[in-house]
Amino acid sequence: MDSVQSFYTLAGTAVFLGFLHTVIGPDHYLPFVALGKARNWSSAHTLLVTFLCGLGHVLSSVILGFLGIVLGAGVGALESIEGTRADIVKWMLLVFGVCYMIYGVKFAMLGKVHMHEDGIVHSHGCVSAGHTHAAPIGKNAGFWILFIIFAFGPCEVLIPLVMYPASEFNWLAVFAVALAFSFSTVGTMLLMVGGLLYGMRYMGNWTGKLERWNHTITGAVIAICAILMFVGL
Repeated sequence: MDSVQSFYTLAGTAVFLGFLHTVIGPDHYLPFVALGKARNWSSAHTLLVTFLCGLGHVLSSVILGFLGIVLGAGVGALESIEGTRADIVKWMLLVFGVCYMIYGVKFAMLGKVHMHEDGIVHSHGCVSAGHTHAAPIGKNAGFWILFIIFAFGPCEVLIPLVMYPASEFNWLAVFAVALAFSFSTVGTMLLMVGGLLYGMRYMGNWTGKLERWNHTITGAVIAICAILMFVGL
């Protein structure tokens, strides 16, 4: 009975920590909302991007945890690796945010700016708006950069959760904890992004006035999320 209670307690803790570490970390949801708005993504597309990035985020730590178990690495060694990854990811997110902000300022200042259905914002200056375009270059770059950052980003709280049952060779508990944490983390990311997207529908049309600066604002939001990571959020 004690082992059953311990199993459910551990799984419940994994769910709670997955939820908590996602909610208190705005980098888990704000970049997707901001980038989705800037790129003119549909809600479904934004949620799909969130899901894929979230999946990459948790799987990388799950894989690292299982490798640590197989190779006999201690909790301290794995946490050290996760800490190093966290430090690198902070800088990756900050650089991405700043570069995206500069990109936004550049195109906003060039002239008359407008957005197409694929999310590309650009300027024509005094040229007539009637025109055709070749396929935009790098239109998926934002997604791939976010995916790489999230896949490289660690879930530090997961390591001790899976190592505890692993030390007792309870592989069912290891799998259950990893699954519970992953489900909770990705699910919370989707709920936060979906909730914010839904809330933005009631903000009126004032955001349309900022269309010229959408990419600049997005870069600033991502950079701020990185700064919050530096201060411990």
